[in-house]
Amino acid sequence: MNTAYLNGRLVPLEEATVSVMDRGFLFGDGVYEVIPVYGARLFRLDGHLARFERSLAGIRLTNPHSRAQWRTILERLLEVNGDGDRYVYLQVTRGPAPKRDHAFPGAPTPTVFASVSPITPPSPALAEHGVAAITREDIRWKRCDIKAITLLGNLLLRQEAVEAGCAEAILIRDGEAMEGAASNLFLVRAGTLLTPPKGPFLLPGITRDLVLELARDNGIEARETPIPAQWLHDAEELWVTSSTREILPVTRLDGEAVGAGRPGPLWTRMHALFQGYKARLRTGG
Repeated sequence: MNTAYLNGRLVPLEEATVSVMDRGFLFGDGVYEVIPVYGARLFRLDGHLARFERSLAGIRLTNPHSRAQWRTILERLLEVNGDGDRYVYLQVTRGPAPKRDHAFPGAPTPTVFASVSPITPPSPALAEHGVAAITREDIRWKRCDIKAITLLGNLLLRQEAVEAGCAEAILIRDGEAMEGAASNLFLVRAGTLLTPPKGPFLLPGITRDLVLELARDNGIEARETPIPAQWLHDAEELWVTSSTREILPVTRLDGEAVGAGRPGPLWTRMHALFQGYKARLRTGG
């Protein structure tokens, strides 16, 4: 039985309910995090909690727990939900209010929810074939750095990708590539690994930061720079990254081959480095 955390209690997931007057339900007034777990170890928990804190501050909501308290809550939740590679979904909303009103309630009582789900391992075919993506205009709001639960723009764009038989939509704003609908973006150009710089139009990904760290620690030239949209179509390699999908090589974009049309040598190397990092995490190394 899957067990969830809701407002200080561990409860069966199917019994975890909130008021229909909760502002998360009515307005999408809340933020969330997705934290992978390899073995029994939370992946870069401090980085995830730091981003969570910034998101809460971005919507002017007080963090209901300290980092130490969050760690205790999440580790206890993991203990009662079996083992294996999983991810924790963590969400805090501004909570219920007496009436539906756009203005913030005077003294909100946040709703705190967390659950655990298995991570689906990537298909072995990924290393041979990669995935397809499309490009789309970025229709989202101007604070994409806040990991808000108001994801309708992302959902519509990702659904366009799904209906086109693709794994992701890469978003273009004012002539520059920003990120995927549910991922960060990397490309290889002239042998250098490039990714758009952090800012209000993209989410500061934890996996993104680790890829840059692994690159620099292993002699791979990497830098953050604006990515003109046309660079996507003549890239040597193209990747998207996220907490649950790790590093996906994009081998077809808008129906055309990226590079040689198969996962490139730099992706193969980075994939191995990432798997090595996960293995060390599992053993406490």
